[in-house]
Amino acid sequence: MDDKELVPPPLSLLDKYRGRDFQALYTTTVTVSGGETGHGRTSGIVRSDDGNLNLELRLPTEFGGPGDGTNPEQLFAAGFAACFHGALNLLVKRASMDAPGMAVQVQVSFGRDPMDGGYALVIDLRVQMPGIERSAAEELVRHAERLCPYAKMARQGTVNIVTVVD
Repeated sequence: MDDKELVPPPLSLLDKYRGRDFQALYTTTVTVSGGETGHGRTSGIVRSDDGNLNLELRLPTEFGGPGDGTNPEQLFAAGFAACFHGALNLLVKRASMDAPGMAVQVQVSFGRDPMDGGYALVIDLRVQMPGIERSAAEELVRHAERLCPYAKMARQGTVNIVTVVD
């Protein structure tokens, strides 16, 4: 790793965007290919376009798999928790507060959906903000729910573009 000092993102990320069209600020591409079984969920490899993410996927033991790798639910929970923590941190800084022991825990459950008989995810998000009064913490969390794109996606859905390529 190089010697660059890590710094949080600027508070300007909290500024409202007034454009008419979606403005991408960052784009990444992740590819999953089937590993030894040819089935991505069972033995796939997940790689990001920059190479920083390179993991083996494994079916959890609850599905009869070996459980010796990560799975899509863990990856989603990690992304959600990191994004929500980041949004909350920006809001804490803007409020000139300090929350050194802040932690965000996201539990993702994969299961059967009684609405359509298929599958669904249930998300349980828990926030710890030691040293911040409960009412202030609850207000910050409400604002973070509106700011965090993962929370917004979970609440409203997202634009999905699905394309079959050669």
